[in-house]
Amino acid sequence: MASSDGDGGGASISSSNTVSSSSVKFGTAEALEHVRKLTDVGAMTRLLHECIAYQRALDLELDSLLSQRPNLDRQLSALNKSADVLHIVKADSDHLLSNLLAANKQLQGIVRKRLSAAVDQRDHPTILRFIKLYPPLGLEEEGLQAYVNYLKKVISMRSRMEFDQLVELMKEQSQSDSNSGRVNFIACLTNLFKDIVLAIEENNEILGNLCGEDGIVYAICELQEECDSRGSLIMNKYMDYRKLAKLTSDINSYKSNLLSAVAEGPDPREVELYLEEILSLTQLAEDYTEYMVSKIRALSSVDPELVPRATKAFRSGNLSRVVQDIMGYYVILEGFFMVENVRKAISIDEHVFDSLTTSMVDDVFYVLQSCCRRSISTSNINSVIAVLSNAVSLLGSEYNEALQQKMREPNLGAKLFLGGSAVQKTGSEIATALNDMDVSSEYALKLRHEIEEQCAEVFPAPADRERVKSCLSELNEMSNTFKKALNMGMEQLVATVAPRVRPVLDNVATISYELSEAEYADNEVNDPWVQRLLHAVEANVAWLQPLMTTNNYDMFVHLIIDFIVKRLEVIMMQKRFSQLGGLQLDRDARALVSHFSSMTQRTVRDKFARLTQMATILNLEKVSEILDFWGENSGPMTWRLTPAEVRRVLGLRIDFKPEAIAALRL
Repeated sequence: MASSDGDGGGASISSSNTVSSSSVKFGTAEALEHVRKLTDVGAMTRLLHECIAYQRALDLELDSLLSQRPNLDRQLSALNKSADVLHIVKADSDHLLSNLLAANKQLQGIVRKRLSAAVDQRDHPTILRFIKLYPPLGLEEEGLQAYVNYLKKVISMRSRMEFDQLVELMKEQSQSDSNSGRVNFIACLTNLFKDIVLAIEENNEILGNLCGEDGIVYAICELQEECDSRGSLIMNKYMDYRKLAKLTSDINSYKSNLLSAVAEGPDPREVELYLEEILSLTQLAEDYTEYMVSKIRALSSVDPELVPRATKAFRSGNLSRVVQDIMGYYVILEGFFMVENVRKAISIDEHVFDSLTTSMVDDVFYVLQSCCRRSISTSNINSVIAVLSNAVSLLGSEYNEALQQKMREPNLGAKLFLGGSAVQKTGSEIATALNDMDVSSEYALKLRHEIEEQCAEVFPAPADRERVKSCLSELNEMSNTFKKALNMGMEQLVATVAPRVRPVLDNVATISYELSEAEYADNEVNDPWVQRLLHAVEANVAWLQPLMTTNNYDMFVHLIIDFIVKRLEVIMMQKRFSQLGGLQLDRDARALVSHFSSMTQRTVRDKFARLTQMATILNLEKVSEILDFWGENSGPMTWRLTPAEVRRVLGLRIDFKPEAIAALRL
């Protein structure tokens, strides 16, 4: 029920003017006495209806007064002007002005009081009704402050209630030593951000009507203070709940005492749970901050100085500082999780059925990929760089050592060809070890490419991209390190296989190339050495093909070809040739090229280029014919033999004169 001081001049408005059927004159001592004496329910009900009607009448009266406000302002302005012109009406104008100002002040007082009462009662519809009256009264800034303070109170109250529930749940868990009824910090923080975003979105029009877009920015900044306060409280409580300070301290102690027999470190599975929680919390904070900052930037008519100031408020507030603290813990936890899981993958490494690599290759790179992805999701460049550096360090140390350990076999030849025949088990182990290196080199480049793409989306700033690029270059180096290890391992394997092919090659030294037509024709039927060599290659090389990656087998075959060609070139340079002998060498070289081309996907023709060019020279009719293929006349052919070597090869022909060879201008 309204009282005389509740609405300023409410008692002076007679009931006959506002509510003609009223049996009580509201706002008087008699009215209060009348109410106290009531005992009849029917009379009470009638009085309640009269009270409501009276309140509505007052509201209508207030609306009517406010609607006349512009007219009053115009009249006031006119009075002032006329007073300046006619001194005679100055006394009257002063009197009227005084009355108008008093009425205006009284009206402002009523609106302030009614708004304050509505705020205390959390009566949102009434608050909206009275806050809209502030602009007509010329109280826009005051109205903005009052409404934003109300929004802050509502958000604070809701957040405090949720936070208190969290704390209560934490106490219950600590007393019962159980994890039932999970304490959900993520939901608590989500609701805080959601309340603030909705407060801005749903009140956009009201804030704009009060003070334009500057009013919206003011509201965002003021609510951010509440966000900093409540949000940092939630984050700090989360760090206490998970005991992150102690956990990271234990991890650092565990790392420094790895060489001594200390107790087992924290459980990586538990650490992973915390990592996912931290990621969710920090992602929420980043998404909220990004949304609000973009909201400010999207405002077109706002004061230009407000935008950077508001942005700074978000990036340097309490919440932002606490997020930085929690990211410090994140880096330590992620590093520990990565190391422990990589070590586990190495320790349980095993052959995988129907796979060319062992289990640790996929396992290790999956762990590194997951950890790097998670770090990028934090949107924190320092965390990404730290996690990336840890990943590269692991690849270069423990993982690289595990890869190379498998190739450290002192008696590889004896085990690979036990009793003169290939041993499948040893061959499979060696091939798999080489495959691990090959695939690791490829995976390192894939990981680099994936991280680069993801970082380009998350970190648009050139300085951040440059830092990532610098760190990622180390993954390229790791890929090259694995390739070098692979090459060394492959050379070791070739050195084991080559002696089993060499006897056939050495036998080529006994084969004559000073052929008659009959001998040349016989060689066509009875191949003197090529087929025996190819058989030796098949027996000692081809059996490893199904055990190797395509890249590795191609490399293996090419290294064997290098060994064969190098030896053949030496042997052929020590022989003498007839023209048919040169033709025979050409036929032998073609047979080798044809067979080895079927063994590998990479071209082998260039490997035999020198041998083929020797055969071309040895097949010439006369010495001067070389000029048809040399220099400007070489056409598409690139000579692999030097001029000195060409003269030497020409000298192998039994029928070419040294003087003719010496006279050549090459």
